[in-house]
Amino acid sequence: MIKVGIVGGTGYTGVELLRLLLRHPQVELSVITSRGEAGRRLDDLFPNLRGSTSLCFTDPDQSDLTACDVVFFATPHNVAMQSVPGLIERGVRVVDLSADYRLRDVAVWEQWYGEPHTSPELCASAIYGLPERNRNAIASAVLVACPGCYPTSVQLGFMPLLQAGVIDASQLIASSASGVSGAGRQAKVANLLTEAGESFKAYGVAGHRHLPEIVQGLSAMTDGAVGLTFVPHLVPMSRGIHSTLFARLTDTSADLQDLFEACYRDEPFVDVLPAGQSPETRNVRGANTCQLAVCVPQGGDTVVITAVIDNLVKGAAGQAVQAMNLMFGCDETTGLSGIALLP
Repeated sequence: MIKVGIVGGTGYTGVELLRLLLRHPQVELSVITSRGEAGRRLDDLFPNLRGSTSLCFTDPDQSDLTACDVVFFATPHNVAMQSVPGLIERGVRVVDLSADYRLRDVAVWEQWYGEPHTSPELCASAIYGLPERNRNAIASAVLVACPGCYPTSVQLGFMPLLQAGVIDASQLIASSASGVSGAGRQAKVANLLTEAGESFKAYGVAGHRHLPEIVQGLSAMTDGAVGLTFVPHLVPMSRGIHSTLFARLTDTSADLQDLFEACYRDEPFVDVLPAGQSPETRNVRGANTCQLAVCVPQGGDTVVITAVIDNLVKGAAGQAVQAMNLMFGCDETTGLSGIALLP
């Protein structure tokens, strides 16, 4: 059994991680920390866990995380980087769902997050946890930096085209929309039902923190510079990501449907739809699946890719469990074979 600890399990990503790990046949969930909820039972805070666990939250200063095989950080940025070096020194492997180790360039991280990084020496060695790109490296990793939700959908959407070299990498566009849970569980006026309901808005148009992460990932697929315009939107639904991606074709003779199907033929969590079909966020709700479609409207030279994921599963907790499976030699799909919820 894999002895697992979780730091910061009180948010939406945390409870999704709990839902997946508590039914994982090879996991023993041994400790979960929270300063604010220390002593409270998990199933008191999250009644959906009733009958699945009797664990209580513990204070992180009084928790023996070093006895775990792997520790997940489901925390805001700047939390993991304080504790991860000490855990790694004690032989504990780490899966970080925050942004602390996603960017290899520490100066870029500090620019976008506005504070010094306290363990910069680990940024270059952390393995970016997108299995479809880094499967072998994840398997031997000590520290995995899980991708953000927007970056997951955008990278999986562009990857076949960039790897095949059939698009102009200098003029990429990503228009992405997220459900409100992507903003976290904390109380914010902008996330109230009466504020977000029956409305649709762009935000972070001048620059979003996921932009450098996406550019870093896309650049690695082409071994060169990438130009990306990324505009995120808030859509009034609880969960889900829908990304519409645009690129100019440099090879209009390429069979793009075949290209996508070949790229993802052996990927357990990427579903390329038949030509003429379009993905919907409800198709992947609660599942660790990215659903993709590719189209060239009116036979022109612009390719449009649509990609959907559940931001809390393939965009966060599910992808983290997928990485853990690889790290400990489990079948990659273990604990993640659930079918999406409809309606």
